[in-house]
Amino acid sequence: MARAVSTLELREVVKHFSSGVETIKAINGVSLSVSGGEFVALYGPSGSGKTTLLLLAAALSTPDSGSVHFDGHVLSELSERERALYRRRDVGFVFQAFHLMPHTSALDNATIKLTGSGCTLREGRRRAMPWLERVGMAARAEDTPEQLSMGERQRIAIARALANEPRLLLADEPTGNLDSKRSREVLALMRDICHEREIPGLLVTHDLDAAQFVDRVHTLRDGHLTDEMSSEQATTPS
Repeated sequence: MARAVSTLELREVVKHFSSGVETIKAINGVSLSVSGGEFVALYGPSGSGKTTLLLLAAALSTPDSGSVHFDGHVLSELSERERALYRRRDVGFVFQAFHLMPHTSALDNATIKLTGSGCTLREGRRRAMPWLERVGMAARAEDTPEQLSMGERQRIAIARALANEPRLLLADEPTGNLDSKRSREVLALMRDICHEREIPGLLVTHDLDAAQFVDRVHTLRDGHLTDEMSSEQATTPS
């Protein structure tokens, strides 16, 4: 049976925050669609609303107006239980800060989403091990985060995000703690996974060099999408 291809879609999404007497317009009427098999970058400086948009896509926040759709469902219309299930089952979230469990093996770190969803530890390890192999970390499966480099820790975090075979990949500045070589490896890996598994992927970054690894780039500034570029346009000197 062919795997169903999903789409992430934001329609005129608005998300504002109050800070004393000031209203921060984090997201201000954003519309964006990412189809299965696409790896798309949101580029912009710190404070431009990128992470807020990612949290909306992960159903970790709800819009003030507009709507976020995934696989035909409006995320804000789901119950809290359904949103939690969406995050566990459908979303693979890669964080800049890794969030690995200390003093715990790389393999067991990669099983956390699986065991949290009711998998036995044995079954979780069986399902997570191929992803450690895919990210080149099978030989370090028994090592703890304290024994790993920054790049190796990020690879474990990616394996953890993918171990449940999600239908949406979200990445929040995943290369912010990595050198340029490791950054390229991580971005290429996420791109290849989105293409191979035909899942939508959304990357937020302030590094325009990431454009060479994505299918297209959108610029987010002051809560608005201001540009759409192909990866070739984004990496061509002006």
